[in-house]
Amino acid sequence: MFFDGGILLSQNTFDRLREAVARMALHGAEIVTGNKESGGPGYSLANTLLRVSGEGFLEHPQELQIEAFGSASLFVFAQDNEQMLKIVASLEGNLTGTIYSDSQNRDDDLYNKIEPILRLKVGRLLNDKMPTGVAVSPAMNHGGPYPATGHPGFTSVGIPASFLRFTALHCYDNVRPHRLPEELQDKNPTGRMWRFIDGEWTQRDV
Repeated sequence: MFFDGGILLSQNTFDRLREAVARMALHGAEIVTGNKESGGPGYSLANTLLRVSGEGFLEHPQELQIEAFGSASLFVFAQDNEQMLKIVASLEGNLTGTIYSDSQNRDDDLYNKIEPILRLKVGRLLNDKMPTGVAVSPAMNHGGPYPATGHPGFTSVGIPASFLRFTALHCYDNVRPHRLPEELQDKNPTGRMWRFIDGEWTQRDV
């Protein structure tokens, strides 16, 4: 039997999700669908979608970015590109951020304005790909902007090891080749830069 909504971890997780949806609705988000118990086994909320205008989001950016862990999503409708940039600038730190763009690169100018702002706010930057799943590989990053982790292996003394406390891993996932930083493109930008490719340090082009 199919139930409209995934099973949550606990009663507390379910309650927190309902509270988050209610808080967003209180600050101007419209509940389009869902926000009711799905009737399935365990703790389950029907898939919930909310929407708000870009203007409304910018009036309450903190309240509308409350974590809603579970089957809930908020759509923010920007009036124009200028407002979209303001919305991106107001985003808090996140694990991932995705930019869906024209397949013929006709919106490169807008991408080039959004990407530098979003890049500093997310751990994994995606292009035209859903941010689902976490692959266990050296290239994967499941952290956000600094401070992304309190890993006990990071030391506060000694150089260069102590610098790791102040760094943020940046992962590029499915980003088009010409949109990558020069250091990550197929051609070695200097011909002398050492890069870690397929498990080995090399100065070659890809």
